[in-house]
Amino acid sequence: MRIAFLTAPEGVEQVELTEPWKAAREAGHEPVLVSTQSGQVQGFDHLDKADTFTVDEVVGETSADSFGGLVLPGGVANPDFLRMDEKAVAFVQDFFQQGLPVAAICHAPWTLVEADVVRDRTLTSWPSLRTDIRNAGGTWVDEQVKVCGNGPNTLVTSRKPDDLKAFCRTFLEVFGHKSG
Repeated sequence: MRIAFLTAPEGVEQVELTEPWKAAREAGHEPVLVSTQSGQVQGFDHLDKADTFTVDEVVGETSADSFGGLVLPGGVANPDFLRMDEKAVAFVQDFFQQGLPVAAICHAPWTLVEADVVRDRTLTSWPSLRTDIRNAGGTWVDEQVKVCGNGPNTLVTSRKPDDLKAFCRTFLEVFGHKSG
């Protein structure tokens, strides 16, 4: 399965990109780095610059049709940049409209809030997003990983980098079920 990993050109929490990417690849999937601009994505280790990654596809030039699922890594700045980009928001909405699974970790649900896809859904995130999720009509829970099937697709969410092992295991199980 081709899995889109959507990030802004900068601000992505590197480990929330690289660990799920590695897990997807090891499970036999094809991870594809999608961003709002071509070129490179600047990873961050919290607030410090880390590695760069080459963008494979650009929103507006690709669609959910060519993927089996979507992973949204976090980082504080990354989802904030994404939610200000209409094409990125539309790309995310497309996965929900097509019933494709989506996985989001840490601050990434900010993009989901902007896409108006959390209403009547139960999810987790970095704790500071709790009020945003509730204001958008979602139910926030403090759990390592939350799977919500109450909607057009399955949504997998986690709180933070410490949850990555459970996040990767769970999204791969959900995405694998979708492809099977």
